[in-house]
Amino acid sequence: MPRRTQYIAGALIFLAVCLFWIPSNLATLPRVLSPTISPASLPTVQNGFLETTIPGNAVAHGFTVLDNVYLREGTFFIVTKNESAFPERRFIISRPVALGRGDEPTDKELQFINSDVAEETLGAENIPLRGNTVIIYDSPTFIRHLYHWFGEIILGFWRVYSKLADSEGLIPPPDRFIIPFASSSGWRDGPNVDALLMRAAFPDASIECSEFWDDLQAIDRTIKFERLVIINRAAAHRHRLGDVWYKMIASTMALTVADDFWLPIRESIVRNLIGRVPVITDNVPVVTYVSRQRGSRRRLLDADHENLVAALRELCDKDICDLRVVELETMSLRQQVDTMARTTVMIGVHGNGLTHELWMPRTPKSTVIEIFYPNCYLFDYEMLARNMGHKHYAVWNDTLLTYPKGEWHQKFGADDPEFQGVKIPVHGPSVTRLIKERLSE
Repeated sequence: MPRRTQYIAGALIFLAVCLFWIPSNLATLPRVLSPTISPASLPTVQNGFLETTIPGNAVAHGFTVLDNVYLREGTFFIVTKNESAFPERRFIISRPVALGRGDEPTDKELQFINSDVAEETLGAENIPLRGNTVIIYDSPTFIRHLYHWFGEIILGFWRVYSKLADSEGLIPPPDRFIIPFASSSGWRDGPNVDALLMRAAFPDASIECSEFWDDLQAIDRTIKFERLVIINRAAAHRHRLGDVWYKMIASTMALTVADDFWLPIRESIVRNLIGRVPVITDNVPVVTYVSRQRGSRRRLLDADHENLVAALRELCDKDICDLRVVELETMSLRQQVDTMARTTVMIGVHGNGLTHELWMPRTPKSTVIEIFYPNCYLFDYEMLARNMGHKHYAVWNDTLLTYPKGEWHQKFGADDPEFQGVKIPVHGPSVTRLIKERLSE
């Protein structure tokens, strides 16, 4: 046989072996759909209904953590043979309307259903939604605001959710947030601060909105949430402490949590926005005065503002502190967080900017000084300070008010029209005397 013919014959035999010989163990290899996804990793329809439970006693009015919750055509179902093991429905959820306007929940929002008859209502199969889902079941009225979003919704959520560490050792990160009654742009505040802070706090979590919620209803199948946190403002306000502090997070204050429960969120935001978490020393503590003098309401008297700044600069000249006088509206979010992450004492007139105390480090000297028009008092930023471990002082001109744990101001209100005005007085030397005392403790 000619040599060329031998080469051709050999090549044909080799090709036949490659095409028709199959290794004996190939049948045991998984069929790969993509480099990272196998059939076993994809959620599939499940049969039967696991009963709903509250893990780790992680529950407060308006902030309810539930395992194995079912959704059908926009209605949540708690599957249980013991309804008394759960809070009343009105302490879990409300109708998605403005606060106090016919918000009592109905069967459209949530039902308790016995596991023996669940299949009759929900069908024999369900689509599992794995992981940890947080649903802000609230009308859009309050969500487009930094304080109401981070100072109430997210802070309250994390305070309750951190209870899981008691039973599970670690706090499992949320996989997704659902905002069912707002569009993808409808939940964002004007400066878009809420959204950016959410991406920094929970970079792996998706944020789904009304379109996603509509899809879950239109699919006409039962959805099973592996773990679901239901957050609802009206339900939260129904707690007895809601009539004391008039804040959504009041109910969560009845829970005992670790002093540093907020630390993972603070560090995630600070690190992801500025690249590191600053180390705070006692050498020259930072005092930050948040000025509202560019605003149209809730401003100090011009003369009192100037006198306050002058008194603060005297402290700085004596090396008691490093002073920062800031106007947040002129700063990028990164600059704002960077400043607050280094701040030991924050001063400002009652307003949204004080929400940034959430990024201040918790230290024995960390302090929030909130200036009110005399005889007016709201609990917004005192509640944040109590959660953060900062000492809070209210200032009425030259009068200072502060309360230890377990005590609080007994009169709530801001009915005086001057509360929103541009003639709020403050006695600068009284404020700086307080700062000097706090920093020398």
